Amino acid sequence: MNPLFLGLLAAGAILVVGVLLYNWIQERRLRRRRSNVTAVRGSSTARDAGQGRAEPVLAVPDEDPDAASMPQSIAIAESEPEVEPEAAGAGEPGGEPSPPRGLAARPSRDAIVPDAEIECIVWMTLPEPVPTTALTQALASRAAKPTRWLGRGGANPHWRLIDGASAGPWQEIAACMLLANRSGAASREELEAFLRLVDPVAASLNAQCVWPDERDEAGRADALDRLCADLDVQIGISIVKTDSGAIAGTRLRGVAEAAGFRLGATGSFEHFQEDGGALLYSLQDLNQQPFTLEGLRTLSVAGVVLLLDVPRVAEPVKAFEQMRLLAKRLAQTLEATLVDDNRRSLDDAGLGAIRTQVQATAGALREAQIEPGGQRALRLFG
Repeated sequence: MNPLFLGLLAAGAILVVGVLLYNWIQERRLRRRRSNVTAVRGSSTARDAGQGRAEPVLAVPDEDPDAASMPQSIAIAESEPEVEPEAAGAGEPGGEPSPPRGLAARPSRDAIVPDAEIECIVWMTLPEPVPTTALTQALASRAAKPTRWLGRGGANPHWRLIDGASAGPWQEIAACMLLANRSGAASREELEAFLRLVDPVAASLNAQCVWPDERDEAGRADALDRLCADLDVQIGISIVKTDSGAIAGTRLRGVAEAAGFRLGATGSFEHFQEDGGALLYSLQDLNQQPFTLEGLRTLSVAGVVLLLDVPRVAEPVKAFEQMRLLAKRLAQTLEATLVDDNRRSLDDAGLGAIRTQVQATAGALREAQIEPGGQRALRLFG
C-alpha cells in the first residue's frame, strides 16, 4: 500500500483521537471545577408526588392571596436568604460564594435583572472588581439560545447589561442563557455547551461560582417550552377579494401607509405604537409571500392578513379592538371582505368571539407571570 496513503491515514486517526481527548479533558475539567462548589440551583421544578412528572409551578410574592390557585406558570427560584452587600462573596477561601441577593421573582417590565425563571444562570462573585474589557471574549461568544451577561458592583446595587457601552467595574456577574423561545427548548447538550463557554471566563477572573445542573435545567427548559406553546397565540383577520379580483400592490402600499403602516425588513407592513414604538400588529400577504418595495410595483394579491401577536403586545385586548376597527376600514377601502381561516365571512359576532379568545390568552399569560408585551414575553416569544 502507498506509504503516503498510510501516513495520511495515521495522521487522520491521530487528529480524531486528539479532538476526542481534548473534549474529554475539557468536560472533566468543567465538572471538576463545578464539583468544588455546592450546586445551588437558580430554580427548581415542582414534581407531582403521585406520577413523578415535572410540572411548572407558580411563585408569587407572599402578599398574593391567589398564589395557590393559579393553574399555569414557570418554575422559579428557590427562596434565598437576604445577604448584606458587604457579605457577598464572604466565607472561607474555596468555600461556596454567597447566593445572589435581591433576585426579583417577577421583574418589572423594564427591569434588567437575571431572570432565574426563564434563564440558565451561572452566578459569579469576583475577588476584585474588573472592567468590561476583561469580558471581551465572552461577550463575542455565541450560544444556542440568546445570552446576556449582567453585572453590578461598587456603590450601584442594580444589575446592568454588560456590553460595549458599559465600562463597569463589576464585582458580581451573572452569565444567563434563555431556556426556551419559539425555536424550542434548550437541550442538555446546548446547556452543557453554554456552561463550557462560561467556564474559562470564570477561571480567568478567579471567580467563585454557583453552577446550575444541566440535567435539571434541561427539564425546566422542556416544561417552559410546553407552557409557552399553550400560550403562543397569534390572531389573524383576513381581508380578501371575494369576486376573484385582486389588490394591486401599489394600491395596497398606498392604503397601508395611509393607515400608519410601514414596510418592515421581514417583508410585512408593520404598525407601531405611537408612544413607545412597540409593534402592535402587522399586515401580511395572504399567501405569506414577503413584500418588497420593488415587488409591490407589479404585484397583485388575492388578500392580506392583519396579524396580532398576542404575547408580544401590551394590552392585547385594546390592541385587538384597534385592529378590528382598522380591518373594517381597510376592507371598505379595498372593496374587500373580512373572512376567517375557512374563508367564511366574519361578522361582529365572529369578531367578538375572537376578542374573547384574546382576553383569555392575555389572562393566562398574566397568571403564568408573563406580562404581555413585557421583557419576559418578548424574550420567550421571540
